[in-house]
Order: sequence, then C-alpha cells, then structure tokens
Amino acid sequence: MKTKMQVQTCGKLYLAGEYAVLSPGHAALIKNIPIYMRAEIEVADSYELDSDLFSHKASLAPDADYALIQETIQLMHDYLSLLQRPLHPFALTIRGKMGKDGRKFGLGSSGSVVVLTIKAMAAFYQLKLSSDLLFKLAAVVLLKRGDNGSMGDLACIAYEQLVYYRSFDRMAIRQRLADTSLLEILEQDWDYEIKPIQPALACDFLVGWTREPAISSDLVKQVKSGLNEDFLNQTQLQVDCLKEALESADKTAVKDSISTASQLLDRLSSLIYTEKLQALREASQGLDCVAKSSGAGGGDCGFALSFATEDSQTLIQRWQEAGLELLYQERMGAHEPKS
Repeated sequence: MKTKMQVQTCGKLYLAGEYAVLSPGHAALIKNIPIYMRAEIEVADSYELDSDLFSHKASLAPDADYALIQETIQLMHDYLSLLQRPLHPFALTIRGKMGKDGRKFGLGSSGSVVVLTIKAMAAFYQLKLSSDLLFKLAAVVLLKRGDNGSMGDLACIAYEQLVYYRSFDRMAIRQRLADTSLLEILEQDWDYEIKPIQPALACDFLVGWTREPAISSDLVKQVKSGLNEDFLNQTQLQVDCLKEALESADKTAVKDSISTASQLLDRLSSLIYTEKLQALREASQGLDCVAKSSGAGGGDCGFALSFATEDSQTLIQRWQEAGLELLYQERMGAHEPKS
C-alpha cells in the first residue's frame, strides 16, 4: 500500500463494428484516444470520494451519484479480501469530464470510471494487474449492474491501444456470477478476443466533434431492434477486412471497408447520421480521405483517415465550416524516417 498515487485512463472511439459487437461473437475495432480521466488516491482516516462530475463528495455510504464508483470499490474490496490483503481507507479524487461547456465528447463512458477506479486501487495496494485482468474486473462490475453494453470500451481503455475486440455472451457470464466465486470466474475463459492492432499504414487520424449528444438509450434500443443476420455478417466482414488492411497498409481496402461499414449503418437506421455527421462524412469527398460516424451516432463524434497532409487541412477546414470541431489529431501507422 502506497500513501499517494496517480493513474489515468484514455478515451475510446469506434472505427467499425459498433452495434454489431453487441451480439456475442461479433467484433469491432476500437481506437484509444489520449484524452484522459485522472485519479489521485491516498491514505486517509476514512473513505472520501470526490469527482468533478458531481457537486458534492461522498463516502462509502449509499449515494446515487457515486454508486458506480462505490460498486467498483466494493468489487475490488472483495477481490483484495480473497487475496488476503488487509484493507485501508483512502481518499479518491477523479478529474476529467471528457467534455466541454457541459457537453460530452462521447469518448468516455461509465467504463472509463470503472477502469480508472480499479487502476487507482491497484496502485494503492501495489497490485499488478494485466490488461486482461483489468478488463475482466471492470466487466464484472458492469455485469453485476445489469449493463447490456458490449464491453468493447473496457477492452480499449484497459489495453490503451487500438484493439480488435470480439464480444462474449454477457448473459451467460452474468448467470455464472450468481453461483461462481470471483476468483474462479476471473480465471475462466469467457470466449472473447482482445487483440492489439499495429497499423502499418501511414495516415492522419482526425476526430471531429458535432457538439451534439448521442442518441438516447431508448433510441439505441430502437436501432438495436433492427439488427439482423445480414447486417451482423456484413459488418463482421468489414471489421475483419479493415483490420487486415490496416496491418498490411492497403489504403484502398481501408477506404472501402470504412465506407461500406458506414453505408451499413445508414441502412440500419436513419437515426445514426445526423445532419452534422453527414457533413463530417461528406467533407472527405474528392479528397484522399475517408470519414465515418463513431459509436451510437445521432451526435457525439466521427472520425477520418487522411492520406495526404494537404487533404487533412482541407478536411479540417470543411469541418469547421460545417460547425464541427477538430477534437483530436494524430499521425497513425508507419512514420516517415527523420532526415
């Protein structure tokens, strides 16, 4: 146990496979975004929780705002007790709203808070957690809460890099949790796949923000109700093609896969591409670029891959003219040798 530690968790953004990955056995490509939430944890006489998401602090006494953090702490207390580690009160401070002017970027999630809390407690107790164990512990927290998400965000945030994630049967694991010890469930094979991807294709990766919230959970359910085998199979094909194209530096295949994945979302629901997300995508026309929405759609973010520096600047200008904000930009894949 250390007296004071700091940890952080990154943001995430779906490149392809959102919605399809909600069905067990289907995959998505999810990119880490270095926009961070940070936590500081230190020894204290009693438990104190402080997050800039809320206007008040809390202890471990039930608090609706801090319930997710408190349930994560409880899960980690259970885990530490099974490891026969003595527990000690701490003060946990969380900072980083992953938003601006009261509007969320859509790069973070409840998963970010769970992973951050687990990492903070692991640092506090000098507990080494593999990325995979970090993923599983976070997933257990959300499964116990009845979360129906794919857990893809956890995979990306736990590994802190671009990942190929194939989802597991959350209902089956949730049922196992009812009559299986925590240590045993963590050791079991959940039948998922998390594979870090190293792109070999040099390009500019740009994230555009609509300044609009994503569609509501009710509308997400409505979109999910339209999922069918054809959509799932076609999306899986594009996710696999995009993974291979990024790794083999096949620019044409990258463009084709992202464009086709985008068209599949179009056909799935008219709710996904708002006017601004349409503008984000259409801004790449005539340029050596490809652009797509990310995540639930209806707002939040989209992204583009640009294969020419001049076209990157043109794209950014077009986004600005359409009321879109460039949130993040990086050079992805192979880098030019230094002169």
